[in-house]
Amino acid sequence: MRGPIAGIERERKYEIGETTGIPALVGTGPVRSQAAPAEHFLDATYYDTIGFALAQKGITLRRRTGGEDAGWHLKLPIGPDTREELAVPLGADELKVPKELSRLVRAYTLGHKLVPIAHLKTDRFAHQLTDGEGHPVATLTDDHVTGEAGGESARLDRWRELEIELAPEVAPDVLDKLERALTGAGAKASPWPSKLRRLIGDRVPARKKPAKRPDAGTVVVGYLQEQAARLRQADVGVRRDADDSVHQMRVAVRKLRSALRTFESIVDGSATAELRAELKWLGQRLGPARDLEVSADLVAAGLDRLPPELVVGPVRQYVTRYFAREQTVARERVVETVDGKRYLRLLRSLDAVLSEPPLTAVAGKPARKGLRKPVREAVRKMERAEKASRGLSGKAREVALHGVRKKAKRVRYALDVVRPVEKVGGWRKRVKSVLRELGQHQDVVMSREVLYRLGIAGFGDGENTFTFGVLLGQGDGLAMGHRAGFARAWRGLRGKKRPGWVS
Repeated sequence: MRGPIAGIERERKYEIGETTGIPALVGTGPVRSQAAPAEHFLDATYYDTIGFALAQKGITLRRRTGGEDAGWHLKLPIGPDTREELAVPLGADELKVPKELSRLVRAYTLGHKLVPIAHLKTDRFAHQLTDGEGHPVATLTDDHVTGEAGGESARLDRWRELEIELAPEVAPDVLDKLERALTGAGAKASPWPSKLRRLIGDRVPARKKPAKRPDAGTVVVGYLQEQAARLRQADVGVRRDADDSVHQMRVAVRKLRSALRTFESIVDGSATAELRAELKWLGQRLGPARDLEVSADLVAAGLDRLPPELVVGPVRQYVTRYFAREQTVARERVVETVDGKRYLRLLRSLDAVLSEPPLTAVAGKPARKGLRKPVREAVRKMERAEKASRGLSGKAREVALHGVRKKAKRVRYALDVVRPVEKVGGWRKRVKSVLRELGQHQDVVMSREVLYRLGIAGFGDGENTFTFGVLLGQGDGLAMGHRAGFARAWRGLRGKKRPGWVS
């Protein structure tokens, strides 16, 4: 299946009076020419679930005819003024959302049907803005819109708006310069992120504004909501096979599970035990794909460090083929997971916890008072794990250090939770230094196991496995170096005065 065509959209919208003329932007920033308008008639049908699952997250899905980019468009928010647009051709079926797009938002729709929710007709007058050499700077559009929202309370609306969209290679600050010129000419920044939200805005549940002095429950739930959003964002990347997406999804899963465990005195641990177990399952399903990414990079780096005379035979080609095969299998497993019913049930359970959190009495305490005890306990567990790892050697030491790493991660994530209400910067950096050394040590341990499997497979395929043995020996030295680095980082952590509330 051919994937959608992707592009980045950087734009802002403005309200303008029905009879106001188009502002002249020549001389603003790099703009040296403003072309006469090209008129386009656009007809767009927007799709969402009945509960507006996409609109709530700032996502837009539409089928549009007319103009220069007719087709199905999925727009995903990246940041202020910036969205990624994924497009596929119109196709013959006007009512069925293409699978290439519907599967990308499955983590948001949770299996609910995508239906038409609004119809917009736009008479667009597009002015191309170019620089002194004729290169595109931006497009200024004057849109006259008629919108009709469907559903039980149908409504019809008409309005006019200006839209300025930067060309791909233009610096972001040009948008600010153009905005100053537009507002100086009488336009007002639109409060709506899109035409659709202007039309249906009152139907989409509003986000609650954070309290100025949040209680402990508000802080923890806010963190969980943030990680749940990142999980879904990574889900889209995983389905597109985007770089680092499996890693980002795995990190979000780990942070959710860790926060639920660490702060179970605030979000009732007995009520979230099943969700934590399912998050653990998801992390395990994602693990092999991510581990292979790390191992492939480590083996490649190891080969780069070797002198040419120690790279015997077509080792690089064999390694490339080996990891390609293994990663294909791991990738299929990940796709099977996110396409499965169990994963959807997990997301529904997560949403249920976040929509009606099972809060304890501690959750109602002032944030600083309620959050300190769980963080202290996480720190004590990390320290006990480090103490237990002393004096061990061989495999037992590797297992123990991995245990220290897990406990240190929990501390780091706990510090992330409390950052809105506590000062954690300096000490958190020391924890990250410990984690960096332990993480690199674990990567070497993991890659050593992969090298062993590579050697066995290579021998079976009749390859010269000498170089794999050299890399194994090299790994022992690297692991020793990271253990020494961990010892230094740990002394730095213990020597650094921790925040008083952690002690």
